[in-house]
Amino acid sequence: MTLSLPEIHFRPLDGNDADIFSVWLSDPEVTRFSLSSFQFPQSKVDISQWLNTINGSKSNVSFGITLGETGALIGYAGIASISSLNRCGEYFIMIGSKEHWGRGIGSQVTKKVVEYGFETLGLHRIELTAFANNPGAIKAYENAGFQHEGVKRESGFRQGKFFDKVQMGIIVHDWLTLKES
Repeated sequence: MTLSLPEIHFRPLDGNDADIFSVWLSDPEVTRFSLSSFQFPQSKVDISQWLNTINGSKSNVSFGITLGETGALIGYAGIASISSLNRCGEYFIMIGSKEHWGRGIGSQVTKKVVEYGFETLGLHRIELTAFANNPGAIKAYENAGFQHEGVKRESGFRQGKFFDKVQMGIIVHDWLTLKES
């Protein structure tokens, strides 16, 4: 049986998305593997201000993730720390709506953002780190062509313990080879 994925769309984020982000950021299960700044409570005003600023930088691109069937915002993804000199950046994703976890959406979003990074931004390399105890994310990144490059030992602190993070990356020529196959 083949699972049909919904059509994924991207849209800009803004302060009007603060309500849904507030719900996501107050759920420890959603933020467990996310940015360190998401580990602490934030007001809707703080979230709204952050959302109003994330699209105005040359070193970061962010996309709201919506699905064709509903148009509802289910998460966000993008590339941060973009270096125009080194032509590289760091991929990130958060699927905030848990009902969409485990459906292959993360892999599809990752592929689309990587394509944007290489084709539109002209990057040479995109990298990321993932908590080693987050096999779903690691699988999504592998499905999108990211390769394991190493382990950052005990580099993430969650739930009172340190966890390893997996360093992964994809180079434009590897992506082009995948795209052609």
